[in-house]
Amino acid sequence: MTIKIPDSHRDLIDGPFLVSLTTLMPDGSPQSTPVWCNSRDDVIWINTTRGRQKEKNMKRDPRVSILVLDPTDNFRYLSIRGLVAEATESGAVDHIHELARLYTDHQGYYGYFQDAELESKETRVIYKIKPTRILKL
Repeated sequence: MTIKIPDSHRDLIDGPFLVSLTTLMPDGSPQSTPVWCNSRDDVIWINTTRGRQKEKNMKRDPRVSILVLDPTDNFRYLSIRGLVAEATESGAVDHIHELARLYTDHQGYYGYFQDAELESKETRVIYKIKPTRILKL
């Protein structure tokens, strides 16, 4: 069963609002990171690079949570618990450029928001997260 992101709060996931992604460290303690994201068919897409702590954590334990607060309304938020359903490098560079255009005034990520030389040094990956529980206010 697919859990739907409520239309009333979809704007919080599809940005440009910074979200807090919480993953689990090897000892079970939480680790939170601010990230960019968007969604496709009620699946949340997080883009990161191989080797970062959040990437290691999601690879090892697929349980995550996402929290986004509406910066214009302190009483409006979206909290999502979910599972990583897929991790893929396919299309990840295009996706990070898409997110950079959404979240910044730059034309893309590498060569605009970050140095162009980083593109050849990093391996981008999209983590696709399926919600298992959604709370909203």
